[in-house]
Amino acid sequence: MYNYFSNKRDKIYIISGKLKGKKISLKNSLNIRPTTNRIRETLFNWLSKYVNNAHCLDCFSGSGALGIEAISRNAKFVTCLEKEKKNVLTLIKNQKRLNISNLEIIHTNTFNWLKRKKKSYDIIFIDPPYHQKLIEKTIILLEKKNWIKNNSIIYIETKRSESIKISNNFILYKKKKTSQIKCYLYIFKI
Repeated sequence: MYNYFSNKRDKIYIISGKLKGKKISLKNSLNIRPTTNRIRETLFNWLSKYVNNAHCLDCFSGSGALGIEAISRNAKFVTCLEKEKKNVLTLIKNQKRLNISNLEIIHTNTFNWLKRKKKSYDIIFIDPPYHQKLIEKTIILLEKKNWIKNNSIIYIETKRSESIKISNNFILYKKKKTSQIKCYLYIFKI
């Protein structure tokens, strides 16, 4: 994985909501591949009737674009998990600059964090580094440790050539393919 942004293009923009048009700085971030504007717009159109007042978990935050977009669209609270310290520091700077109080940024390995049980979430974003088989491992922990509940919504983004296997409790709600990626929105049913 690599940073798609040069020094001259080290920002992305919030698409809609109360923070519409605000910039998310990516300066000094490592190994990130932010979800593109087009895909984020599609995703949040899919989520439009679910995101208001939702508790969201962003398992591999990177730039924080998914979590911050959710906050902009009135999610009640977002937890961002990120293991790269430089990315965490950039997320904290963005949080302060955008004056976001309902965003929790945790510097952690996602799998270590998910091994303990805390609370379930309404919406979960899973967009890890490609080709590392992290999605299946994440889903197993989410389900085993009850991080997801009946009707939780799970967004998964993969490289187009990557395939995933998930439990039958995940009902496919929406799907989109581009020349580079595949995106899925699942609803968890017990």
